[in-house]
Amino acid sequence: IVAGALGTLIGLERDLSGKDPSLRTFALICMASCLFSIISRDSVINSPAGDPSRIAAQIVTGIGFIGAGAIFKSRKRVSGLTTAALMWITAAIGMVVGFRRGDLALAATILALVFNFLLHKVHSATHRIRMARGLISESSDDED
Repeated sequence: IVAGALGTLIGLERDLSGKDPSLRTFALICMASCLFSIISRDSVINSPAGDPSRIAAQIVTGIGFIGAGAIFKSRKRVSGLTTAALMWITAAIGMVVGFRRGDLALAATILALVFNFLLHKVHSATHRIRMARGLISESSDDED
């Protein structure tokens, strides 16, 4: 439940920004990462030879694959990088919940949302300055 709620918060930011994928995707990424982490954690309890890092490494690989699907390139513009990065941190948050570190998961969620919001404002301002100086010609101010 915690992983689903935290993933939903990150997905809600994407929805409010008019970006795909939806909040459902982020909730599911966070929940799945949490479940795989619980399986990984419990594998050590059930078998001393279990290695929790193996499943964790595969979560990172799988999310990299999903995130790559969110990135698009057209002409000289790349979009979806922020969404892909948020997918990655959402998976990490789910993993942290699965390893019973709800405090760290909540802190990471808050920091991800705050940084994303604040740095978007900074990016928009610097983009306007570059346009005014004639350094760039595109009118879009969002890399996502």
